[in-house]
Amino acid sequence: MRKFAYLLHIMVVVVAGCATTGANDLPDKAAAEILAATDSWRAAYDSRDPGRVAAVYGKGAVFWGTTMKTIATSPEAIAEYFKGAASRPYARVVFTEQHVRVYGDVAFNSGAYTFKDSRDGKEIANPSRYSMVFHREGGIWVLVHHHSSRVP
Repeated sequence: MRKFAYLLHIMVVVVAGCATTGANDLPDKAAAEILAATDSWRAAYDSRDPGRVAAVYGKGAVFWGTTMKTIATSPEAIAEYFKGAASRPYARVVFTEQHVRVYGDVAFNSGAYTFKDSRDGKEIANPSRYSMVFHREGGIWVLVHHHSSRVP
């Protein structure tokens, strides 16, 4: 819990200390890199491989999944959340709205996505919303915070 509070504090300080970059003023390269990093998460999710999904997150990442009762604060806990993924081979995620903001070596991608699956031959769609925070480490954007919840 202390790590989560510390990360949240750092995020608030970074955002408060930086000028907001408007959507039309985003550095094209950084925004494209965040969209690519987000797509890497999508591809990992769609692979249905818990280890591959967990590998997208940084070492100290926190993850509050759509159906989680507690927050995951370790790669093992993130992989645990996705452990049943293979039992749902048709589950996929489709991003429907993305808003990227870049503040130096920290970037946010917030928006909407829909989790789709097939059960008994029928497609099931669960519209959800998300916030992802990335940190540039050694020139690579790493996912360090992810929150997801269903749209009420």
